[in-house]
Amino acid sequence: MALHFQSCSFRYKRRERLVIDGLDLRFTAPRTVLLGPNGAGKSTLLALGASAIFPHSGEVALDGLSVVKRNDLREYRRKVSWLPQRPAFLPGTTCREHVAYVGWLKGLSEREAWNAAPQAIDRVGLGGKLSDKVSTLSGGQQQRLAIAQALIHEAELLLLDEPTVGLDPAQRRRFHDVLEGLPGHVSVIVSTHEIVDLDQTFGEVVVLEGGATKFHGTVSEFQAHAAPDCAPGRQLESAYSTLLDAVEL
Repeated sequence: MALHFQSCSFRYKRRERLVIDGLDLRFTAPRTVLLGPNGAGKSTLLALGASAIFPHSGEVALDGLSVVKRNDLREYRRKVSWLPQRPAFLPGTTCREHVAYVGWLKGLSEREAWNAAPQAIDRVGLGGKLSDKVSTLSGGQQQRLAIAQALIHEAELLLLDEPTVGLDPAQRRRFHDVLEGLPGHVSVIVSTHEIVDLDQTFGEVVVLEGGATKFHGTVSEFQAHAAPDCAPGRQLESAYSTLLDAVEL
């Protein structure tokens, strides 16, 4: 899998500043974590990668399929699954109905989506909630259901924006187990502020700031930026702080 942002720029309406400015970035690792302060452009980058929004200039392409080419768009979207930062849920539906509906939107037949929904929901630990209304779930359970809807159609690329928000430590561990259990051909890009255990799941790190790439490398290369005198077990946090401090300078 290769997701490529080439000379990519984007700004929201009524904003003068570009959120993404001439970005050249290529994701090829199976598991990549996307870091950066609030307003760095992480959510915008994932939305561009999902073709939920389109670049004002430049190109976004996945294995040769471009979001700016109308003939490529349907196949592009079939390969990609996106979990936005604030997922929406269908009012009045059960967990199974909601996830099945998302699967149908992504190209599965009604029968395929209905049959695939229980497995996707079970993978996030909500197998006992199939017939429960989505509105009765806790915030953490709804977040896990959103992860299930991202898994249902067996996409080749998962773009997950803050997927562990609202999850307790055990639920976060289950989320990482889900990622580790994905087939080898499925790639994942996760935006997060939680970096303590990123070395347990991810192979590469991208740090975004001001819509530009400030770091792109392996977890070991990222960790090498930690301060020599940082406390044991705090190398990842120290490395992140060091990189952001360097940006501010």
